[in-house]
Amino acid sequence: MNNKSIVLLIIGLITITFCDAQTSDRIVINDDIQLVHLQDSVFLHITFDELENFGRFSSNGLVIIRNGHALLIDSPMDNEKTQKLTTYIQDSFSAKVEKLIACHFHDDCLGGLSYLHRIGVESIANSMTIGKCKELGIEEPLTAFTDSLIFDFYGEPIECRYFGAGHSFDNITVCLPSEKILFGGCLVKSANSRNLGNLGDAIVEDWDTTAQQVKTKYADAKVIVPGHGALGGSELLTHTIDLVAIEKNK
Repeated sequence: MNNKSIVLLIIGLITITFCDAQTSDRIVINDDIQLVHLQDSVFLHITFDELENFGRFSSNGLVIIRNGHALLIDSPMDNEKTQKLTTYIQDSFSAKVEKLIACHFHDDCLGGLSYLHRIGVESIANSMTIGKCKELGIEEPLTAFTDSLIFDFYGEPIECRYFGAGHSFDNITVCLPSEKILFGGCLVKSANSRNLGNLGDAIVEDWDTTAQQVKTKYADAKVIVPGHGALGGSELLTHTIDLVAIEKNK
């Protein structure tokens, strides 16, 4: 077995392990919404949607629950799913969603924003994301930051950082350093991704440099969550960089 085969085998085993972990601790809210307990007060939220060009697909986000308070990292793609998710969190965990961090301007990050605003949720995003929402005439997050925003959510440190363009010009990452969990969002591709996916707003020429900066900054991350597909470890960033190289060489 050559070195490349060994690396692919290891990535496959890691992916299977994480998929099994997601399956064994999965809460099915309905056909389109699931929660997976990752560790402590952190859950992965998975929602399913269907688009004509892509068929049925899943999108990832996180929920952090602390002492009756909840924070969402990315919302489902629409208000209806967002309402069902927040209602479940309230009813099942006695936790009120108070904050949303939107990781870029696409619907799979802030599609439920208007509902969240109606129930008084504070919304946080890169200032470039807010500017793009204004340009598009869509609901915009209200609290802006530029390069980084670090705050404490009822004892859970949260790090929002902009490293550069990739899947979109404004994409950010969110790290939970005490948990060693990094939400890479759509900047990071899952291990089974064979290409970079939707390139409609991508800045391919910068994507690999951005991903490498994330990989260097969060070298100690144990769990990395992509925007779509199975979570993994640092190999997801390496895989993303490799996919960018393939795209650049076309």
